[in-house]
Amino acid sequence: MITELAVERVEFTCGSCWHSWSVDYDVQRYRDSLDAEWEVFYRDNTAVPSPYTPQGAPPCEHCGRRWVGRLAARRPVPLPGDAEAPRSRVQVEGADRPERHAAPMLHAAGHPQPQPGARAAQASMKPSR
Repeated sequence: MITELAVERVEFTCGSCWHSWSVDYDVQRYRDSLDAEWEVFYRDNTAVPSPYTPQGAPPCEHCGRRWVGRLAARRPVPLPGDAEAPRSRVQVEGADRPERHAAPMLHAAGHPQPQPGARAAQASMKPSR
């Protein structure tokens, strides 16, 4: 049973050449018949190992080394079933918003990438307490 859906933006910084990049992953958490909880990560609709492990970290596009990612942002996706949530019934399969089948893929790395020094600038803009 799926217990949680989310989109997680994972940031990577290569410890060899210091190149930084980020990737969005679709994450499903589910509980199996033995009540064990599992996570499945998808990048561009393909199941991949966890980016938080050395095996699942994508290689640096500059030098090829792998560095474990860190969670930068997260957006939970509500599970279906909320009777109060607004919804639209699909009248005829394929007739409702048919353009969605031809829409371009929203790629995992198709967003603005981190810029050198951006994290330091963001930290200095946070109000102090």
